[in-house]
Amino acid sequence: MHYTGTIWRPPYEAGSLLIEVTAGCTHHRCKFCTLYDDLPFRFRMSALEDIESDLKEAQNGLHIIGNQTVRRVYLTGANPFVLKADRLKRIAELVHKYFPECESIGCFARVTDITQKTEEELGMLHSLGYDGITIGAETGDDMALAFMDKGYRAQDIVTQAGRLDEASITYHYFYLTGISGSGRGVTGALESAKIFNQTNPQIIGSSMLTIYPESKLYQEIQCGNWREEGELEKLEELKTLIASLQIPVYFATLGASNAIWVEGRLPADKEKMLAGLEKVCKQEDEAALRHYRTHLRHL
Repeated sequence: MHYTGTIWRPPYEAGSLLIEVTAGCTHHRCKFCTLYDDLPFRFRMSALEDIESDLKEAQNGLHIIGNQTVRRVYLTGANPFVLKADRLKRIAELVHKYFPECESIGCFARVTDITQKTEEELGMLHSLGYDGITIGAETGDDMALAFMDKGYRAQDIVTQAGRLDEASITYHYFYLTGISGSGRGVTGALESAKIFNQTNPQIIGSSMLTIYPESKLYQEIQCGNWREEGELEKLEELKTLIASLQIPVYFATLGASNAIWVEGRLPADKEKMLAGLEKVCKQEDEAALRHYRTHLRHL
């Protein structure tokens, strides 16, 4: 199989067949991110040959172990959805050639990747099986989006999510607790809820900001331009977001960056989730949570 560097996927894609389509990130400017530091964005036309080779290898491997059923394929890379619709179409055709039983194809996407697709192209991609796209929305706080150099505004999330809704493509969000900075956690959560409540994500997966020395954000902190939220403030931010969400959605703290596990379906489990977080906030010690954060070697 052709894999480049560390392969990242959402926890909920654990059962999907992972096929590398791109390497690296097209944006590569988010100040907090270190996931693709050593990996410039890459997609070559020869990558189609590699993709077909990997699909054939996966098909043969599953045949050997007596299991040929692949219901979902997840295309890896920071944002494969940036590829032109014709290339995504060709990839989907290859997926269905080797796994005709495949029901859906997912991948990571930036908000700006959706902007580049016409309504007709989005409709075509839906008909080919693209669904359950994971969008690194991060926050609905415009001040944080601008400072972190995300490359879009909060209203763009609403606009592009609406276009996915029109195309019947479902989507999920990653939310980054702590992205608004010290003293602004609750504000960031309220702004994010205001934006998310205008959209229809199936899942909101929350990660907690963890800052590594290689990041641009670390340098901003050293220069005195930004201050990190405390760990208990991050939990208060999380509580505020959950309390303020008014849409039906599965919400969970996903990944190693979260010292505290919270999950449930909103609105049904909201009170239980908030009560659990309230209990944690009273019991947990800032120093202990901080120790977890500073000793987290990798996301």
